[in-house]
Amino acid sequence: MAARLIDEVFDALDEQTVVVPGTGTLDIVIPSLARSLAAVHGQRWALQAQIEDLLEEHPLSQVLTSIPGVAVRTAAVLLVTVGDGTNFPTAAHLASYAGLAPTTRSSGTSIHGEHAPRGGNRKLKRAMFLSAFAALHDPASRSYYDRCRARGKTHPQTLLRLARHRISVLFAMLRDGTFYEPRTPRLA
Repeated sequence: MAARLIDEVFDALDEQTVVVPGTGTLDIVIPSLARSLAAVHGQRWALQAQIEDLLEEHPLSQVLTSIPGVAVRTAAVLLVTVGDGTNFPTAAHLASYAGLAPTTRSSGTSIHGEHAPRGGNRKLKRAMFLSAFAALHDPASRSYYDRCRARGKTHPQTLLRLARHRISVLFAMLRDGTFYEPRTPRLA
């Protein structure tokens, strides 16, 4: 992409008829910036490979990546922020730490609906929201999402509920050391 962009810039410069002071410096600046960008991309890929290797060595990596919507980056964030989950006595404590326990805002007699609290661990909250959004392709997560939407919840409220639900699942998986198993629907 960088090489193509450089070619496009130089093609545009060749078509230019007006000479602007400093145009000649683009011959130096653009290739230098392109090399810097390529170096940053190379470092990013090397760091990602290193994180993947470290994650594969961890005993809980297979457990975490078995959850739909959790890949290498999210699993790494979960390991760094939650660890093995033994610091939290219940799933509700973990949800509160993550900032995913829904709160009701009230003032006098006015009661406002469920909102995500402003506190909590921002990295963990973001990882859980992104994994909840990514898990919408999973049939179990999608049916939970659709049920909440059918009850009149907004998209952000529903994602909050799904992320909170996934915190409970994550807590149970870490506590028991088991892989993700989608819940089978109950028969009436």
